[in-house]
Amino acid sequence: MKPRRYRRTGLLNAEEERNPLEGVANLFDTAMVFAVALMLALLMSYNLTELLSPTANTTIVKNPGQKDMQIIVKEGQSIEVMNLTDQIGGGTGDVLGTAYKLADGRVVYVPNDGNGDGNKTTT
Repeated sequence: MKPRRYRRTGLLNAEEERNPLEGVANLFDTAMVFAVALMLALLMSYNLTELLSPTANTTIVKNPGQKDMQIIVKEGQSIEVMNLTDQIGGGTGDVLGTAYKLADGRVVYVPNDGNGDGNKTTT
């Protein structure tokens, strides 16, 4: 009679030891958690956490006054990105008046009187 050899298997059965790709599922789960954490950190670094709230209405202006200006409007669940074109933020029109910023921080609007120059009154 031959002596039996006992193998030490630990907590795994013989079938589980035969599958070398079993650990890949855990690596995929870890990569997904890392990717979500990275996206959240990116939103927080750009101060865009308002976009995550389902009830907040937010308007963000990127690159104001530049040729590549964008306006991002979030209302409820919908997010709309508008790029600067001739229809948005540009075009032709009439001058309605002049706005002045006073030394104390107030802004005064002086409408035109119709013949091309503003009213010469002060407020």
